[in-house]
Amino acid sequence: MTKPIAQIALPVPMRRLFDYSLPEPLRASALPGVRVQVPFGSRRLVGIVVTLKSESDVPTSKLRNITEVLDSEPVLHALHQKWLHWASQYYQHPIGEIYQAALPVSLRKGLPAEQQHIKMWRTLGDEDAAESLKRAPRQKALYQLLKQQPLTDAALKQEFSPQVFKGLEEKSLIECYQSDYEPDTQWFKHLDMGPAPRPNVEQSLAISGINQLYQQFGCVLLEGVTGSGKTEVYLQCIEPLLKSGHQVLILVPEIGLTPQTVQRFERRFGLPVGLLHSGLTDNERLSVWQKARSGELGIIIGTRSAIFTPLARPGMIIVDEEHDHSYKQQDGWRYHARDMAVVRASLENIPLVLGSATPSLESLNNALTGKYRHYLLKQRAGNAEPVKQQMLDVKDQPLKYGLAAGMQDKIAQHLQRGQQVMLFINRRGYAPALICHHCGHVEMCQRCDTSFTLHRRQNKLQCHHCGDAKPLPRACPSCQQPQLTPVGLGTEQLEQGLTELFPEYRAVRIDSDATRGKQKLHQLLEDIQQGDYQLLIGTQILAKGHHFPNVSLVVIVDVDAALFSADYRAAEKLAQLITQVSGRAGRAHVAGELWLQTHNPSHPLLQDLLNNGYQHFARYALSERQFANLPPFSHQALVRAESHDPRQAFEFLSQARTCFADTDGVLLTGPLPALVEKRQGRFRFQLLLQTAKRTGIQQALNRRLPQMESLSLAPKVRWSVDIDPQDFS
Repeated sequence: MTKPIAQIALPVPMRRLFDYSLPEPLRASALPGVRVQVPFGSRRLVGIVVTLKSESDVPTSKLRNITEVLDSEPVLHALHQKWLHWASQYYQHPIGEIYQAALPVSLRKGLPAEQQHIKMWRTLGDEDAAESLKRAPRQKALYQLLKQQPLTDAALKQEFSPQVFKGLEEKSLIECYQSDYEPDTQWFKHLDMGPAPRPNVEQSLAISGINQLYQQFGCVLLEGVTGSGKTEVYLQCIEPLLKSGHQVLILVPEIGLTPQTVQRFERRFGLPVGLLHSGLTDNERLSVWQKARSGELGIIIGTRSAIFTPLARPGMIIVDEEHDHSYKQQDGWRYHARDMAVVRASLENIPLVLGSATPSLESLNNALTGKYRHYLLKQRAGNAEPVKQQMLDVKDQPLKYGLAAGMQDKIAQHLQRGQQVMLFINRRGYAPALICHHCGHVEMCQRCDTSFTLHRRQNKLQCHHCGDAKPLPRACPSCQQPQLTPVGLGTEQLEQGLTELFPEYRAVRIDSDATRGKQKLHQLLEDIQQGDYQLLIGTQILAKGHHFPNVSLVVIVDVDAALFSADYRAAEKLAQLITQVSGRAGRAHVAGELWLQTHNPSHPLLQDLLNNGYQHFARYALSERQFANLPPFSHQALVRAESHDPRQAFEFLSQARTCFADTDGVLLTGPLPALVEKRQGRFRFQLLLQTAKRTGIQQALNRRLPQMESLSLAPKVRWSVDIDPQDFS
């Protein structure tokens, strides 16, 4: 009798599957999609069974045995595997690494996929115990909540910090215990619908059109100006799906957007919402994955990697702010979550809704050519008026903390009316460079050949490319003079300046430095909503999708830095950024203003955007792209190579170019240095491939990648292939 053979996908950077023998005791359980433990060299790895067969190219005597089957049922069902195999072929990435990326970290380590027990909390104290907690209101609130009934650890940790639990445990008033897990898949019978506003005509048309796609595939682009009520459209579209027991997966671009989105969906439907983002622990992510897979969660909201969440009864996928570049993975497997969502929705035969005030040119082109359904929301919801957009020419004007005198007066007017003001500058830290005023020496990162950023509060210099940091020097290392001067403006300096200019008002800074900590960003956003701060300073974290009803003025402090770039996508990114930032103003009862400070008020991009809006800009930009034969009217792949020796990286790509030299229909550009040539001690070069048809890129890479892998320099440099590149830096 022929011994069965399993083809295993292993998390190694090799573009192939591996054959293993199946011992007799494991044959019944080693189904496609289950995890197995296998020997690989001197290591033991966790892989996934892809298929079973009876023959192998490797002699049977040399095949090693599967050591253990880890699952009683597949963790990846057949449709999910088909989707991941498409991704492996499309993105030209090893299938084993793709399978690994699609699973929670805990499952990659071999932990159980089934939820056996659940962590619960209950009280231990007597009836009078609450009286002893008068000076600890959070402990008292938790204790009184648990007096009513035991509750799960996951539910309580959304509201109470670990210190609260620890305090009650030390007082012997509560205890943690394990309870047998009983899944509840009948959540749709307990919907507690909150009030829904009446949609306007544009919203009604969109809702009706999306609902026509019930349980069938179709892509919808919901293009709505900021504040037009796109989230309300989502809410009303998923209501019938939830009532019928179907699940909805919603992608958002930033962790900062998830709390307010979760709260809105929970209030409307009275259901717990599964939350997935990088700020969670491995166990927390695994728990949501398990509940979504078993059908216990009706709504799952998450960032990029949440697209891999399995659904027992999928009903719809929504990608909010679909234009956002954070949906594109920038290292390892460089997938785009939006594009992965399109293919997944097609395979699962469910609708996909892409929402944005500033849709990507790729999605907009698909909508304008009829590939996607297209719904426009041109009016802001409720009584909100369009934001008044204006420019301030700052040429020859004295600037104090980056602000012209006229802009300071404008800010003061809005603050005096009791409103909030948002100032946007996409540069964290105090200043982007530190220069010696005596000799001109600039403190540079030797690993990246870029200037160190000054972080004055931490009293350090840090490179924002590689993360290297060093203490702030007291004197110039070149001439030993103490005249070290910050050059340029960052969020930290702007916060300091606004505190000096407007001492009677409170300022808050929202950037990745100020929001470290699990609940820090969520708490700061709540404080802003409560009106605790009047001056809001931030980077893109603050600009995306937040609803601040009392913000009446938004100032983009320095728009010029983004006007001149070698990246052909720079104009699109800047237009999206300006439009998104302006949308934070005037979202409720107050009129909104946007002011751009610029030395280039006559720049055609700014003139078009402010006078005609993003819709006109995007359609004109599409015509420019078509004329220049750039995406979405052509298709690209970027081969990146980096090495400590620049000659090796350049020579490898030169050899790679020869592999494609006789390939018809492929336009080659490079090798050229990356826009940031040196990063983390490595020199970086790029080779761009471009074809008229998408299949041309795939066919060329399928034929030539084996040749590239066999090049003599291939193992000596770090190289990768990026399909549909979004970033050339």
